[in-house]
Amino acid sequence: MGAAFPQHPADGVRAAFPYRIYHDERPVDAVRSVSTPQRAILHCLYSRHSDGRVRQRHLEQIVSSDEPWVVPFVVQLAGEYVLEILSYGDFIARNPEFFARTERRMVSYWSCYYRWRFPVFGSYPGCHLLGLLRAAASERTSRPWPRHAPSSLIPWADCCGPHPHCPARSTTSKRPAPTASSMP
Repeated sequence: MGAAFPQHPADGVRAAFPYRIYHDERPVDAVRSVSTPQRAILHCLYSRHSDGRVRQRHLEQIVSSDEPWVVPFVVQLAGEYVLEILSYGDFIARNPEFFARTERRMVSYWSCYYRWRFPVFGSYPGCHLLGLLRAAASERTSRPWPRHAPSSLIPWADCCGPHPHCPARSTTSKRPAPTASSMP
């Protein structure tokens, strides 16, 4: 049984995709021999495979795709693995230095490769992912999880999660909300 895609805003087309497929994977040479769009379609379909290892292998091939029709396949998997994603909070709580290093690396990667597209780190999708991971760690430890990105990259009112010193987010603060010129 398939699931319906949400309507894509650009073209208004709805599509359906399988919940699970049970076919054997195509040989690597056969996958390499098809065109790039055909290969992406194949990876999307195999991201619905009954074997989780097959799903992961093919998800790794599509997660960085710019094709808008790939997004529902990735989102569907995220919905199926909510508990596994939340378990990352446990991992982060046990490995805070690793997470801090990962956060700093993500900032560096953004600065090198995506800053032109997302001029503010808070608008970069990776910042949102870090916020979700930080929230999972906070939930597991019952305390706020620290940020390790330089504060100069994250505006006071960014969408990457509440900043503990943000006067704009505090209901008890007497200081005025910062303006663009007063942000670090």
